[in-house]
Amino acid sequence: MSSSLSSSSSSEDANGNSGRRGVGDFGAPSLTRRRANNEIWPGPFVEDLVVQVAIDASRSFGRLAVAAALANVFQVCSTWQAVSRSDPLWHRLTTVIWGRTHRMHASWREEYVYRHQTAQNFRAGRSFYHTLHFDPASVDNPDGLTCRCLTLSDTHLACGFADGTVRLFDLSTRQLVGTFHPHHRDRFGRFSRAVSGIVITDPRIIFATLDGDIHVAIIDGEPLARTAHLGNVVNDGALVDFTGCGRWWVGLYAGVPGRALHVWDGNTEELAFVNTNLTDPEAVMGWHTLTELTETIGRVRVTGQESAVACTSLRYMVVDLRNPEFPLHDREWRRRLTVASLDTNGEAFIMVDSRGLAIVRRVDTLEEVCRFNTRNVNVMGCMNLGYALMCAAGVVRVWEIEHGQHLYSLNQNVEEVNAMVADDRHVAAAGSDTGIHLWDFGAQ
Repeated sequence: MSSSLSSSSSSEDANGNSGRRGVGDFGAPSLTRRRANNEIWPGPFVEDLVVQVAIDASRSFGRLAVAAALANVFQVCSTWQAVSRSDPLWHRLTTVIWGRTHRMHASWREEYVYRHQTAQNFRAGRSFYHTLHFDPASVDNPDGLTCRCLTLSDTHLACGFADGTVRLFDLSTRQLVGTFHPHHRDRFGRFSRAVSGIVITDPRIIFATLDGDIHVAIIDGEPLARTAHLGNVVNDGALVDFTGCGRWWVGLYAGVPGRALHVWDGNTEELAFVNTNLTDPEAVMGWHTLTELTETIGRVRVTGQESAVACTSLRYMVVDLRNPEFPLHDREWRRRLTVASLDTNGEAFIMVDSRGLAIVRRVDTLEEVCRFNTRNVNVMGCMNLGYALMCAAGVVRVWEIEHGQHLYSLNQNVEEVNAMVADDRHVAAAGSDTGIHLWDFGAQ
C-alpha cells in the first residue's frame, strides 16, 4: 500500500555531498519497507479502511466472507493488528454488516463473532427445535387456541390469538412469562377482537386488534393492557395488519376507501397520517374478516430505513414513514401476489407471485437482488438478513437471498400454518395445533 522511491534517487548531505541511497532503503518495494510505512498510518484512517473492506466484501461475496477479508487486513502489520482490538471498530462493523445497534454480549467483537457464527448455522441448517406450550384449559373461547400473528425480539416471542390474547415467551427459558388482554367492549363480529399485529419495544409490548384498537402493556406489568387508541370500524374499516418499530406504528386497514394506511408516532402515540387507496379493491373482504376466517388480504412490514412495504394481491407500495404522503414506490403487479409471502429485513423485501416465483428487491431502489422458484403458490414466508423461509404444505424450505440458492428444508412440519416469523437467530411458526414451533440457530 506504500510507495517507494527508485534506486537511482539521490540526496545531498549537510556538507553538500551527494550520494545514492541504497536499494535496501528506497529500492524496489519490500515487505519490511511496506510494514514500516503502514505502521505510521493513523488509527482512525486504518479503521475507515477496514470498514470499507468489510462493506466491499459483503457486497461482492456476502456477509460470511467479511471475516476472512478482515483477517487479511489485520495481518498487514502490528499497528493494523492493534486496530483489531478496538471495540468501537467492532461496533461499526457489527452495525454495517449485521445491522445491530445494541449488543447482547460483553464486547462488540464478541457480538460480531456471535452474529457470524449464527449466520453460518443458518446456512448449514444447524438449529435446536423446541415446541412452546401454554395451558389450553386457560382458554375460555375456542378461538383463543388459534394463533394469528407472531413477533420476535432479542429476548421474547409474542403470540397474538384470535380472542385478543397475547402470550409472551422468554426465548432463553422458552417458558410462558406473560399473558395480556385488551379491554373488552362491544364486538363488531366474531373475530373483531383478534390480534392483527404486535410490536415489541422493551419494556413495552404494543398490539392491535381487527376492530382498530391499539393496546400497550408493560412486559413485566399487569395483564390488562392500556388502550392507546380506540378504533372506529365504521370510519376506518378493519385493521387487517399492524406492525412497527421504536419510532413508528403502522396499520393497514380494509373496508373504507382512501383510508388504507395509518401511521402513528410511537413516542407520543398520536396519529400522524391517514391515506392511500391500496386496499380499496378489498373493501368488502375487509368487512368479512370481522366475522369469518378469510385469506390474507393485506400485509405491511417496516424496514430498518424508517420505511414500510405494504401489499395486496394486486399492488404493493413503499412509503417513507417520515413523509408517508408521497410513496417512494407504487407498483401494480402483472400477476397476483401471494400476500402472506411478503416480508422485509433491514434493507430488502420479498414477495411471491401466483406462479410461485419469489423475488427479493432492495427497498430504496427496487433493484432485484435475486429470484427463485418456491415450487408452490400457497406459501407463507418470512426472511432475515441472509435467508428466506417459505412454508407450503407443512414444509419449511430455506433459501439464501444473495443468489437465490435453495439450501435445505427444516425437519419438522407445520400443519396448516397460520403465522410465521424469523430474525437472525430464531424462526417461529404457528399451525393448527396449540403449540408454537421454534427453531434456534444461535451459536452455542
